[in-house]
Amino acid sequence: MSAPVTDSRPAISVILCTRNRADLFDKAMASVVAQDFPRAAYEIVVVDNGSTDHTAEVAARYAAQANVRYVLEPRIGLCVARNTGWRAAEAPIVALFDDDAIAQPGWLAAIADAFARSNGEVGVIGGRVDPVWLAPRPDWLTDDIAGALTIVDWGPDEKPILDLRREWLVGANMAAPKAVIAEVGGFHPWLDRVGSNLLSSGDVHLQMEIVRRGYRCLYVPAMAISHLAPPSRLTQAWFIKRFYWQGVSDAVMDIIDTAPPRRRRLALAARRLARLARSPARLKALSMPTRQGSAFRAKCLALIDLGYAWGILGASGR
Repeated sequence: MSAPVTDSRPAISVILCTRNRADLFDKAMASVVAQDFPRAAYEIVVVDNGSTDHTAEVAARYAAQANVRYVLEPRIGLCVARNTGWRAAEAPIVALFDDDAIAQPGWLAAIADAFARSNGEVGVIGGRVDPVWLAPRPDWLTDDIAGALTIVDWGPDEKPILDLRREWLVGANMAAPKAVIAEVGGFHPWLDRVGSNLLSSGDVHLQMEIVRRGYRCLYVPAMAISHLAPPSRLTQAWFIKRFYWQGVSDAVMDIIDTAPPRRRRLALAARRLARLARSPARLKALSMPTRQGSAFRAKCLALIDLGYAWGILGASGR
């Protein structure tokens, strides 16, 4: 009698995309390798997005401690790198992780447990993201604006995400069945960072596509990571750029989803600019420097409208 056939594949593929941040990448890798989770049950797929530093050497060092596969993706772009990563995954569950993040204890176990209980209904899960302040938090930074630093906390209890315009998961801490990601076509290449721009929302758009196909989107707070908030991002200049580009990202998502003709684009831009014109507080905040939290929040929200109008008119190249 022959021995029973067993599936030797890992249960989870951790996709870690990185570019020229070898020292941060080193700490991120260490936090995954330190997880109290069977070594044979997970792999780490490192997608090197064209690094010129010692990223490859760091990946090779961890290959002696865990199941690590190194993939070089020379085409620059976060969505390109993530698509390369999930397609290379050998496990049925793909977990996305950032090179400037630290996996908290129990992270992999929480992912495995959530999908074990899902009965195939859950298409994507994500968890809490706690900030690690590498410089004092500015007084003008309100909680909702600080969310742009990839901070996520939708409460202490597991719950479905029902409105992705109000609550969402982030690509720094998100997992989905590989088959579901393939079903929706992966991450759209028009979204997310390419080089130094701050285009975003590839993760949110993927979640929207998954939900449109009838799957549930689930927040799992036990699936927790820490994410670095460096001094370079704790400036008003960074937030001004980030929120303007959020508006552009929102516009690109509308272009992807509805392909509006030129006349419709003009109407959408006019609607956003008219909304901005009807808010004296936002107009004032847009034009005036401030160190006051509510006023800076108004500035950031106004910048979303400006970015959207510019993006929907084709400034994004779409």
